[in-house]
Amino acid sequence: MSFDKLNSQILDQILAVLPADIPIYLVGGAVRDLLLNRLTHDLDFLVPENAIQISRTVANSLSGGVYALDPQRDTGRVIITTQANERYFLDFASFRGVDLESDLRNRDFTINAIALDIREPESLIDPLGGARDLQNKQLRLCSPASIENDPLRILRGARLASEFDLRILPETRHKLRQALPGLSKISPERVRDELFRILDGRKPVVALRALDLLGALSIILPELDALKGVTQSPPHHEDVWSHTLSTVQRLTDLIDLLQPESDGETAENLAMGLVSLRLGRYRQQLSNHLTEGLHPDRSLRSLLLLAALYHDVSKPATRQVDQDGRIRFLEHEQLGAQLAHRRGSLLHLSNAETERLTTIVRQHMRPLLLAQTGEAPTRRAIYRFFRATGPAGVDICLLSLADSLATYGVGLPQEIWSRHLDVIRSLLEAWWEQPEEKVTPPALLDGHDLIRAFNLSPGPEIGRLLELIREAQASGEITERAEALDYARAWLGKS
Repeated sequence: MSFDKLNSQILDQILAVLPADIPIYLVGGAVRDLLLNRLTHDLDFLVPENAIQISRTVANSLSGGVYALDPQRDTGRVIITTQANERYFLDFASFRGVDLESDLRNRDFTINAIALDIREPESLIDPLGGARDLQNKQLRLCSPASIENDPLRILRGARLASEFDLRILPETRHKLRQALPGLSKISPERVRDELFRILDGRKPVVALRALDLLGALSIILPELDALKGVTQSPPHHEDVWSHTLSTVQRLTDLIDLLQPESDGETAENLAMGLVSLRLGRYRQQLSNHLTEGLHPDRSLRSLLLLAALYHDVSKPATRQVDQDGRIRFLEHEQLGAQLAHRRGSLLHLSNAETERLTTIVRQHMRPLLLAQTGEAPTRRAIYRFFRATGPAGVDICLLSLADSLATYGVGLPQEIWSRHLDVIRSLLEAWWEQPEEKVTPPALLDGHDLIRAFNLSPGPEIGRLLELIREAQASGEITERAEALDYARAWLGKS
């Protein structure tokens, strides 16, 4: 087998520092990706013993970082950055069985139970026919014990099926369903990490549908069950659950379209073509924003898709039918923010992630409300938007567009869409091109200035006045210190 899709220099250096009598195998996802001719930067290696010690030796040779990933299972991780600024994660583990084959047989799915001897890569070590399953596009458990030992593999199975367009075989589907009761006993951290891998994948909606059909979604995100069958008035054309999945799908499409490597030619219709035309100049900024994240192990993209899953989560609880038959969900975003916050806490997200999730859900209606005025947002409106949202405002812009696309479907009027895009462009332009003018204007005065100038006592009144001055500054009414003092004098005279 060819190692064209791997960094051969890394493999050469690994072999150079290992004694020739120590077997070393490339296993799991890296082999699977090689069979699919996919580039991979995550390499898993198996050795008979002393894996952590070997990982330290390799790290020293490659000038990489190293730490014990799982000391109890003798697993070490090496992180290296190449001269081309590419990061590689090299995991070294000792056999968990008596030999390589027993180790492979104890894995989760057959497509992950394939190995290559990197000294002799001509033939696969594939005791369970994983390469054949991959070719036939089917997902099969290595054994019934695979899922009994770790029910979290239900989520992993849905992710693999969506990522590689695999059909879950009936016997595997049956075993996954049988293991559902054990899913509630899995630690929140492990569920969170696998859920975020799903949301970070190529086809998150496919995986979410699979989890729903298997019955797993009701266990890990039970609030979503109530969305099914909840009808909505036009322009909505789907119930709340179907609309939610459509929103996640459209958000995924928007993020893909606005990647730096996209040239806009892939736009599937006029609506998406207009997105590329109006917002294409922010591709790099959006990419940087979504990849930065609030936690080193989880992307902001994944968190935003989780917010999309929860943006209408309280519609069942707030549903009202007017006398004229129109269905309304008054303040659903406020209650939804509370439910999203609770779920973030239960998933053990960081405080920053939970607050971002909550803000996105609470404020997701604001861009649409700005668009419905029929006019360009004023500088004051832009300032107030970002005062309420902060960096989450960028996420909300994307979610708002996805929400509209999902609401109207193919019947989206061009005039409404164009107006919505104009608002989003104004907001992003202010955030990235005019921040000191419209978002965070530099302070002309501070609290001490006000106390000295007007003989005031410290208190909340000072903060309120400073915020009013800052808003007037962002709206263009004030540009100089003297004007700020005049504004304060006038306000104090009225109060």
